[in-house]
Amino acid sequence: MSDRLPVFPLSTVLFPGLVLPLHIFEERYRTLVRELVAASEETPHEFGVVTLRHGSEVAEDGDSPQGPVTATDVYEVGCTAELRHVTELPDGRFDIMTVGRRRFTVLSVEQGAEPYLTAHVRWLPDEEEPSGHATLLAPRVLTAFRAYLELLRPNSETLEQVPDDATVLSHLVAATAQLTVEERQMLLAMPDTASRLRAELRILNREAGLLARVRAVPVPLSDLARPASPN
Repeated sequence: MSDRLPVFPLSTVLFPGLVLPLHIFEERYRTLVRELVAASEETPHEFGVVTLRHGSEVAEDGDSPQGPVTATDVYEVGCTAELRHVTELPDGRFDIMTVGRRRFTVLSVEQGAEPYLTAHVRWLPDEEEPSGHATLLAPRVLTAFRAYLELLRPNSETLEQVPDDATVLSHLVAATAQLTVEERQMLLAMPDTASRLRAELRILNREAGLLARVRAVPVPLSDLARPASPN
């Protein structure tokens, strides 16, 4: 069984619990925001964020640069964005603040009667409590993340507030480390927290090793750099 959900194709990856501010200027998504604001309290004030495989979601004139978006144009796993705050601007645009809520798998994307895109989705299960393995992995990932941040931004303030929950930590690392879209999507699609933390530990150790080489070896950074994430 699937549910139908409004979807917003973006060039970023949203994780549960993470904040995503958006500037809404395209008319069809202005309509979506107005509908969400007007919805009853019993109706979830959320839409799906799906990540485009290539390109960007809209042009400045509000038209899609790639034509109609289909399921093959977006990654399979997305996350809903819950509307938390809306500011309507004098010209009808919106600045909105959203928070990631729940993950889903995209079954199909369609342009129906609504002006915005919708998708049939299957909800991915959420862990009620991280497993014992995840709880053991979390301190190791946090240590690796701190070391990575120190190499990335020496002498800067790092992680003043650390989440106690292993799942929240796994989403925070995935969203804030300098990763490619493909890596972030891989982490979003992980079946459980322990799997995500295990993958992040490998990635952080790899990145820390690369950053240490950049600082220690007098060669051009372009010789060692990885492709930058569009996020």
